[in-house]
Amino acid sequence: MTEKKRVTRLTRLTFGRARRRWLLRAVASLGAASLPSAIRQALAMGENPAAPGLHRVEGEVRVNGRPAASGFLIRPGDVIETGARSQAVFVVGRDAYLLRAGSRLETVGREMLINTLRVVTGKLLSVLGPGARRIETPSATIGIRGTGIYVEAEPDRTYVCTCYGIADIQANDKPEVRETVETKHHDQPRYVYGKSMPSIRMIEGAPVINHTDAELAMLEALVGRRPPFLESGAPPY
Repeated sequence: MTEKKRVTRLTRLTFGRARRRWLLRAVASLGAASLPSAIRQALAMGENPAAPGLHRVEGEVRVNGRPAASGFLIRPGDVIETGARSQAVFVVGRDAYLLRAGSRLETVGREMLINTLRVVTGKLLSVLGPGARRIETPSATIGIRGTGIYVEAEPDRTYVCTCYGIADIQANDKPEVRETVETKHHDQPRYVYGKSMPSIRMIEGAPVINHTDAELAMLEALVGRRPPFLESGAPPY
């Protein structure tokens, strides 16, 4: 075996071990015993996408105003709402989502592609395959492509963490105020403000809050991918 092949083999083995460790930590941190079998299988399979639809339902979850359970198929055009102490994990096409408690998400698209996500209120973690998408909140519009992203929508402020990938962030009340961020591992979180919020800048830096790498790994596993930071050796959030 040549030195180059030996190094390549060792590198692949190292990345494979790192990936398995990450997936095991993802299962542990999310509470393996409480995870539906579909999510446990997705974490174990790694590169085999799970079926579309709702994969985890906690508490009260409604789709188009009606109660929904695990296995319910989510389609572009649906409205998903979660009650207090509730959450939903679901897959549409090559994208996976975790919608936290007290949220209302309106979707727009066709076939099995959601191209616009309107987070009216609440918190959404998304991992998105190739292609352009848009997230809209009361105070921000975010253009994204091939991205892991976390958004919290309040009436006068939006929190945006581009966990990895590229995002074009624009303040709705001042469309000329915009910023493009390109990140590898939660590098540039942002707050985006509405008119009624006293702020020197409409877009400003923010900390990393309320989402974890284990959740991102779980969502990516559901669509047969792994987050890019798994191979970077970066410490986890």
